[in-house]
Amino acid sequence: MSNIQLGSTGITIEKNGFGCLPIQRISKQEAAYLLRKAVDGGMNYFDTARAYSDSEEKLGYAFAGIRDKVVIATKTHAQTGTEMREHLETSLRELGTDYIDIYQFHNPPFVPRPGGEDGLYDAAVEAKAQGKIRHIAITNHRLPVAHEAIDSELYALLQFPYSYLSGPQDRELVDKCRAKGMGFVAMKGMSGGLLQNGTAAAIWMAGQEGVVPIWGVQQEWELDQFLACVRDTPAMTPEYQAMIDTDRAELTGNFCRGCGYCMPCPVGIQINQCARINLMLRRAPEEEWLGEYWQSEMKKVENCLHCGKCVSKCPYGLNTPLLLQESYKEYWTHF
Repeated sequence: MSNIQLGSTGITIEKNGFGCLPIQRISKQEAAYLLRKAVDGGMNYFDTARAYSDSEEKLGYAFAGIRDKVVIATKTHAQTGTEMREHLETSLRELGTDYIDIYQFHNPPFVPRPGGEDGLYDAAVEAKAQGKIRHIAITNHRLPVAHEAIDSELYALLQFPYSYLSGPQDRELVDKCRAKGMGFVAMKGMSGGLLQNGTAAAIWMAGQEGVVPIWGVQQEWELDQFLACVRDTPAMTPEYQAMIDTDRAELTGNFCRGCGYCMPCPVGIQINQCARINLMLRRAPEEEWLGEYWQSEMKKVENCLHCGKCVSKCPYGLNTPLLLQESYKEYWTHF
């Protein structure tokens, strides 16, 4: 096992965490089985959110009687302090606990601050004083907001997309958090499904100082590959390095990382998925991407205004309307 200090919180956790978004897609019994197996296998950091439908309820069910063995992080997408208090009470009830270790603002378009008109940060401070939460944190998909959150020194940790496909602008956030004594939690360690080998991803993450990846798990085989790395992190072999190098070569440059910085689109196109669905079809099972839902979403690409708003917000400097058109053309060749 590889323990890590979560920033300056004083909390020690196993470096590999469990991302609980996917368990909303399986039954309560299936979720509980995976969650308890994860604990038995050495994982103790579990990340969920109020927005993940019944994910919190499933954690509460699975961890009844073993709350002291796990560190729970959840999130609020509230827009006001009043709404945040409501979210918090619901989360506490669903999780079956009287405190939450890490309470995160869920991808806000701004950095909540003390005295803000929204009242979010003040409500979190109030909850912390009441013992309902232990540490205040923030998640984001926007580089400017992430930098502002770090610079504010108001947060115990930052959660941000990070994988071995990440660029220097993302690594800068990791270094900056480390310098500030702030925890860094890596979401999308498998780059939203583009990466296929969890062992290679975990080996790479093992070398990222101060970074806690949360692996999204829905099936037992997915959990097993990460638990194997918890028990004994495999060494970086020439084979795994070659796999990483191949992925970087194929997926570095003009491809959509799915980060979502470009959103929202004025005509409702899911740019962060539609612009890379051709890549997903090459690397992931086709059934999910070829169904009626994604056919409908891909049809929206026909309505692109070429307004340039997505281009101006892309941190990778991509011509996203062009990527959408290329992805659109390739998508319909599958029918």
